[in-house]
Amino acid sequence: MTTISYSKDALKTLKRMPRPDAQRIQRKISAYAEDPTAQRNNVKALVGSEYIRLRVGDWRVIMDDRGTVLLVLKIGARGDVYR
Repeated sequence: MTTISYSKDALKTLKRMPRPDAQRIQRKISAYAEDPTAQRNNVKALVGSEYIRLRVGDWRVIMDDRGTVLLVLKIGARGDVYR
């Protein structure tokens, strides 16, 4: 079982976004934590980094998958999250 951990920045973003979007993102993160191969089309490795990104509609989730711990680092809109 993979443990999901959120950074302060990610939690802050989740609280500020519309509730349906936040719930959808949390469902996708949980689905990825249970079976990383299920979200294969929406998950990519970031170039020049050990992090991965999960695509959820117009939102992007930057994560660090350490095997037993999935650390959600940043959540943001498509154009802003990579800055």
